[in-house]
Amino acid sequence: TDHGSLPKRVMLVHNRYLIRGGEDAVVDQERDLLRSRGHVVSEYYKDNQEVAGMSNSHLAVSAVWSAQAYADLRRLMDEMQPDVVHVHNTLPLISPAVYYAAKRHGIPVVQTLHNYRLLCANGLLMRDSTPCEECVGRSIPWPAIRHSCYRGSRAATIAVAASLVVHRAAGTFRREVGRYIALCQFAREKLLATGLPADRVVVKPNFTPDRHADSDLRGPRSGALFVGRLSVEKGVGVLMKAWESLDVELQVIGPGSSTELQISAPASIRFRGTVDDAELALAMRRAAFVVMPSLVYEGFPMVLAEAFSAGLPIIASRLGALAELVEDGVTGLHFKANDPLDLAAKVRWAQSHPERMQEMGERARAMYLRRYTPQANYERLMEIYAEASALTAASRAAPVRFDAS
Repeated sequence: TDHGSLPKRVMLVHNRYLIRGGEDAVVDQERDLLRSRGHVVSEYYKDNQEVAGMSNSHLAVSAVWSAQAYADLRRLMDEMQPDVVHVHNTLPLISPAVYYAAKRHGIPVVQTLHNYRLLCANGLLMRDSTPCEECVGRSIPWPAIRHSCYRGSRAATIAVAASLVVHRAAGTFRREVGRYIALCQFAREKLLATGLPADRVVVKPNFTPDRHADSDLRGPRSGALFVGRLSVEKGVGVLMKAWESLDVELQVIGPGSSTELQISAPASIRFRGTVDDAELALAMRRAAFVVMPSLVYEGFPMVLAEAFSAGLPIIASRLGALAELVEDGVTGLHFKANDPLDLAAKVRWAQSHPERMQEMGERARAMYLRRYTPQANYERLMEIYAEASALTAASRAAPVRFDAS
């Protein structure tokens, strides 16, 4: 990479979530990565806690066009003079006004699509914890409004739907963003179905620091590991059911474990709650495999990069991003989504083929070193910034043509 031409100043724009999740963590991680490589990073963040006191009508207007965010961003762009504006989440307090503020200043825009928000009001392509694509291809997402898909509120869903409808009609998403970052090929294909220009949607996965560089990953391993929020869509019910017939130790790490769940769970399951990074890294070095029984498409789960970095194969639902990111028989095993019997069968196979699982783990580690390290991520990010910058420079240089017809 020609470091002389890299964007020195980067502005990050993000609307934080009410409950901090993977997306907020990824934004912070990328910010730290940029700073560690010498970039000057400015931040414009909103927080969903600010939504609490807002009326539905105010929220609806701000989701479509936030005059406040537009004014703030124009002022900030004047002060900071960023070389690139990298947008993460705009809903509901920032709105696509950010793209137009950047355009007024002639600054290239890159947008990471951490979820399926351009296709779906709740961003997950999910309803009742199962995949749902009822709104894909519709000019107005009536099913989302009918089912109150955004935060269980019809008014809030109307606000999100209105923003999508207005900006699709205005061509905002097609024209005003230089590069969209999808987290995997599966997500890219879904996004292209909305009519985004194919050359503007590129793939860059998430990354995780290497916490295992000085460890021997060939040591003895045993048992299974589940890491994540203990929620229905993550497949916790499938996991519990599969384990009723298994005599394999399973450690469950993550927030949300209810007392009822623990009481009814098989004896071989140990709930550990939330642990720190060092403890998680240790658990991953000791386990034989990770189980990801998700019922929904996923974007790019951080657990996947963390497991691969620990040389840990994954037993995953054959669904959405997981079916692509975990290669069956290469870096892990697939099982039929929402099928506890098939999951149990794959776990038994894993238990009786430890050498094969060890080989898959080694391939997972190699995949991590190739694709999911901070350095690999940084190089890809710089390529994307350069592409967006070239596009903006070309459009600034293009002569204005008047159509006389």
